[in-house]
Amino acid sequence: MQKKRYSLEDFIEIMKTLRGPNGCPWDREQSHESLKKSFIEETYEVLEAIDLKRPDKLCEELGDVLLQVVFHAIIAEEEGHFTIHDVIDGVSKKMVHRHEHVFGKGHAETADDVIDLWDKVKKKEKGAGTQTEILKDIPSILPALIRSYKVQEKAAKVGFDWDDVKDAWKKVEEEKDELQQAYESMDMQKTEEELGDLLFAIVNVSRFLKIEPELALTKTINKFIKRFEYIETKSSENGKQLTDMTLEEMDVLWDEAKVIFKGERE
Repeated sequence: MQKKRYSLEDFIEIMKTLRGPNGCPWDREQSHESLKKSFIEETYEVLEAIDLKRPDKLCEELGDVLLQVVFHAIIAEEEGHFTIHDVIDGVSKKMVHRHEHVFGKGHAETADDVIDLWDKVKKKEKGAGTQTEILKDIPSILPALIRSYKVQEKAAKVGFDWDDVKDAWKKVEEEKDELQQAYESMDMQKTEEELGDLLFAIVNVSRFLKIEPELALTKTINKFIKRFEYIETKSSENGKQLTDMTLEEMDVLWDEAKVIFKGERE
């Protein structure tokens, strides 16, 4: 089935062939559940390609995400639930319905206006009678930083929010002190609770600053790995293993790494 260029319909047929009686044993064994991990991994690889500013890699990774979407749709079709065409039809109708300011009589001048309009339409679609129902509708499987950001965002829509970022900062200081007190009391259950409260408060600050906490933490992790690599490389050049060095010696190299990599995009 070699072609110079393939279409979406070609790709769907390829996947159906792989799932067919004479197809690939591995592909035939897959289920919605077994593919969950792959879907998550492929999504994060798309984000990495965006961060790397690599259009070629982004194109490839988007293809891998499309593979996951088609794969799940074909499994659903085999089970008699829906097809990939139902997926496309459903999302098309959703986009038209939620963009009343483009396809209907709705009105939106700014991006914030659009978000407010979306929230009203989604609330009506889901039949949510209360704001609590909207909070509960945020998927619990989301990474905690992303979920907490979204929960706070939705709560703020009805006025449950600080007036200023200064108040959010005060809450961080308050939660930090409570965490310290809980730790000193040796009550680990309370310490865990207070740690969660502190993280939640920090996410609230990030929301005021319009910084996605998940992305900010990812950049910090990458920065840490880069600096740690510098320490390990330098120590090796000096004939030492990390396990043979003191923390003070490693700190010297860490400070060197901070200077060398200062200002670099992570």
